[in-house]
Amino acid sequence: MDELTLLKPNLIRLKLSGILESLEGRIEQALSEKWEYTHFLLTLLSDEVERRDNKQLIRRISRSGLDPEKTFATFDFSFNPKIHEPTFKELATCSFIEKKQNIFLVGPSGVGKSHLAQALAHEACLRGYDVVYRNTYALFKWLYAGRADDSHDRRMAQVRSIPLLLIDDFGLRDLNDYQQTVLYELISVRYEKYPMIITSNRDFNEWPQVFSNPLMGSAAMDRLVHRAIKLVIEGKSYRLNTFIQTAIDLTKISKGST
Repeated sequence: MDELTLLKPNLIRLKLSGILESLEGRIEQALSEKWEYTHFLLTLLSDEVERRDNKQLIRRISRSGLDPEKTFATFDFSFNPKIHEPTFKELATCSFIEKKQNIFLVGPSGVGKSHLAQALAHEACLRGYDVVYRNTYALFKWLYAGRADDSHDRRMAQVRSIPLLLIDDFGLRDLNDYQQTVLYELISVRYEKYPMIITSNRDFNEWPQVFSNPLMGSAAMDRLVHRAIKLVIEGKSYRLNTFIQTAIDLTKISKGST
């Protein structure tokens, strides 16, 4: 029995079986390049650390609810020059998470608010932060559904303490009493502990109106805006432009076939 065969059960017992994926290749590389023993060991362990980090990242993004395609790499800043790319590159360092700063992306439909918000959340995942991304009303629906199986408190606890909470399409519809209470609790509990990113089509001054109780609305907004970053996104609609361009292309194809 060769030494590699003997090595396998030991690696599995030590929970280092991932090393087997690169072991033979690294052995050949070490022999051909005459590596020192310490360099060989360091390379193997570095491979394993990278493999585990990638595995955790995949899990983190999967749990988050983020669209894997909504990243900065897939966002076309050239389409809308009104969007200040350096600002988003600075935010992509995720220092706002350490500073406990909320971020608000406000503007009309289709200008890229959701994409940019998710891109920031992806950067947070890359830096090891857990994220929850939900449409506003999907979030409330998910939380309310927890009442049926006694998981409501557990779900609330998760959303209250997640390092980054991304709420999309805030304020599109009026909130019922339950939704207002939950929203106020999330804002209050997360205040100065865990930041949020919120996107909305509504003007920022209209946000307090989602609360039927003016005092609750004022208290919620006071906590939300403290040291927050507000970004107004204006310009052409990506979705409308894509629709128009597709229609133009189809017209060209139709004319070319006649």
